[in-house]
Amino acid sequence: MVDIAHQAAINQASAEGAVARALVPLTSIDLGQWRALAQQAIEPNGYYLPGWELAVSATARGDTDALALRAFDGSSKRLIGLMPVISFGRAWKIPLPALVSAHPYGTLCSPLIDRDTSIEAAARLIEQAREAGAHALVLRDVALDGAAMTSLREILGRSGLKPHVLNSYIRAALDATQDGETLLRDALGTKKLKELRRQRHRLEEHGPVAFEVARGPDEIGPALETFLQLEASGWKGKRGTALIQDAGDATFIRRAVPALAETAQCEVISLRAGTTPVAAGIVLRHQDRAFFFKLGVDERFAKYSPGVQLTIELTRHLCADPAIASADSTANADHPMINPIWRGRFAIGDVLIPLKRNDPVVALIHAALVALGLARETARRAIHLLRK
Repeated sequence: MVDIAHQAAINQASAEGAVARALVPLTSIDLGQWRALAQQAIEPNGYYLPGWELAVSATARGDTDALALRAFDGSSKRLIGLMPVISFGRAWKIPLPALVSAHPYGTLCSPLIDRDTSIEAAARLIEQAREAGAHALVLRDVALDGAAMTSLREILGRSGLKPHVLNSYIRAALDATQDGETLLRDALGTKKLKELRRQRHRLEEHGPVAFEVARGPDEIGPALETFLQLEASGWKGKRGTALIQDAGDATFIRRAVPALAETAQCEVISLRAGTTPVAAGIVLRHQDRAFFFKLGVDERFAKYSPGVQLTIELTRHLCADPAIASADSTANADHPMINPIWRGRFAIGDVLIPLKRNDPVVALIHAALVALGLARETARRAIHLLRK
């Protein structure tokens, strides 16, 4: 294993040259082709829309300067696959010959693959990764049973290769084809809904309660600033992780939201009591799927459950929209707020994709990822013990 590591380090310089030839900066992707691919993608991913991912790659904290694996149709040179990536060394400070999906700030990295040529697109993405000198791909936060992963799995099987799931969890989702009121009653029950209505009535003592959706260019900017202030006023602000607290993150979100709003792919939702905003959130749209990016609340109104109240209104809003069939919560496993409301579930995970059969370097990459995972879990448990 030491010899393998030594050889991998020796090969790193030549591999870097190959990467430079096979990969391109995201900024060099033709926007028209990128948008056309997004419309044709076999699986929606709002976080890999050009308006969002280019803004992330430009300034977001720790996520800048992503590269791209591309797949083109052989006859027309039409873009049929796109996978934003970074090197393994950049992701985890270990110089191993692998490429890692670039994180688009939202927790979903399923690549864009053309629905009409999905197998060809998957094959060409894999081949591009090989030409870049990679021995493996590490896809973080992908839908394990999604159409993009299914296409990659099929093309790997033809070469006798098999992806390895490194870790996974179950995430909440909304079936927006249902009647909103029926869905909420089935999910929460009559007693819980009655309690939430009581809280809403008490919130109305501070002024009429209104659910608002900002979409147009004139309203999206002010609504975004309201969200940013609410997010920073709560626990994220105390922890220093609110978007507005980092200059790069603030620049990213102020660029991304208006950019997607121009193509009707983003909206900012808010709940007000009179003139006071008590909760706000950002929702992305791609094809027939919505993505609930982030939520901010005014914790002075915590006893009225403003985050839950906003999510209930969002549920009604999405279920009433014939253009939306489902919504991804993009939340962590067992999220205490959204899991009881959105009862749909799907599997998200990190996947190691070997690019060569019986490759000892892949075994080394896998061992490094396992060690990194154990280290993260140990740190998480230590923090948990300190907080108890």
